[in-house]
Amino acid sequence: MSVTLATDADVRAAYSRDASGLERLPEAVARPTDAAEVAAIVAEAAGASRPVTAAGAQTSTTGASITDRGVLLSLRGLDRIVDLDVARRLVRAQAGVRLGDLKRACAAEGLLLPADPTSEEDCTVGGAIACNASGARSLRHGPIRPHVAALDVVLADGRAEQFRRMRIEKNTVGYAAVQDPVDWFVGSEGTLGVVTEATFALEPLPERVTGIALPFARETDALAFVVAARRHRTLDPRCLEYCDAQATAIVAHATHDTDWLAARALVYVEDAGDGDAPLDDWLALAESHAAIEPAIRVYETEAAFRDARKWRHAVPATMHERAAPFRASGGRRVSTDWAVPYPALGRVLGQARALADEAGIAPAVTFGHAGNGHPHQNWVGEHPEHVARIERVVEATLRLVIAEGGTVAAEHGVGKLKARWLPLQLGARQLGLLRAIKRELDPQGILAPGNLVA
Repeated sequence: MSVTLATDADVRAAYSRDASGLERLPEAVARPTDAAEVAAIVAEAAGASRPVTAAGAQTSTTGASITDRGVLLSLRGLDRIVDLDVARRLVRAQAGVRLGDLKRACAAEGLLLPADPTSEEDCTVGGAIACNASGARSLRHGPIRPHVAALDVVLADGRAEQFRRMRIEKNTVGYAAVQDPVDWFVGSEGTLGVVTEATFALEPLPERVTGIALPFARETDALAFVVAARRHRTLDPRCLEYCDAQATAIVAHATHDTDWLAARALVYVEDAGDGDAPLDDWLALAESHAAIEPAIRVYETEAAFRDARKWRHAVPATMHERAAPFRASGGRRVSTDWAVPYPALGRVLGQARALADEAGIAPAVTFGHAGNGHPHQNWVGEHPEHVARIERVVEATLRLVIAEGGTVAAEHGVGKLKARWLPLQLGARQLGLLRAIKRELDPQGILAPGNLVA
């Protein structure tokens, strides 16, 4: 089977950008509609030693879904939910299915696919697996990795294989790194194989979900509240989201909630489970940390939760809009993805702001998953030199993050933008093993060049 590659300039340009702000014009674009076509494309590329970079909806913030080398392999045409087994709580979906659509299909049967990246309405199943996506509710459910039960993958030579997790609780066979091949591909950013289909393990939908938005007059109180919520003996939040003063202002304008305009920080909590919500306990904890009580908002209906998701998404969406006018002059949004142990978050944020101030850089708009010690700092770089100055501040911050036992990339993957910072976190032996795995599964190095393995 031979699949035609598109080399028309307009088609190539349509696949040259993702959410990173970078632009890379591919040499050709392939648009398969099934796994057999994917295998044929990769096999032909392998025979010609031609690079192939898989992409879904191109929502990557790290440049992982664009390339200027070889073929951009768009998987958007693999967009079918193959099977939803309610009794076994399993769902199979092709790589191009939108994650939000898949979650709604499961919810209609009373089942939950826990992974919930903020971009779930845009990102695809394959993209979410490629960067081991997570989101607000990862505080309770973890990233997408533990929910992946099986994968259909096209390997670097064009062979199609299926990998399934073992359904056992104990295993002592071999090194941990080789025990479960599913884990080779989750988070591999397309560098080890092309995922064409995935099976997910599902959970029952909770009987009740309660959301609470808590504004604070001081950031220190907001972050102390987050730590107290994590350590509480009875409260069990499924997410603890945070906005600093600038992000809170964006949310206040997006929601037209004037009571939030005076807040210097905002924390969003979700409590999910059976029985009545422990609302009084949450409000008591908030009161003990000086939350602005008249401005507290409670969400308990599906419509209210949709509104809450919209205002939480308003912050990154606004930062994208602010950066857009500068792309033509080489500017872009610069965003961080680091994480530290959650009790250290307030201290590291303070140090990061001091570094930006010393460098003459305006403070970042900061928001994200405080419950996991995982904020997103966002700046708008107006031109290449400005971007470079911001990235020097980011690197200095990452050194502090690593000293705290943190990570340079907690959620969005490494891609092309963060590969330079891997040596801050991984030692020489770890990097050697990373490259050895790459050589074993992709000996020609044709898959997703530039991603992860610099």
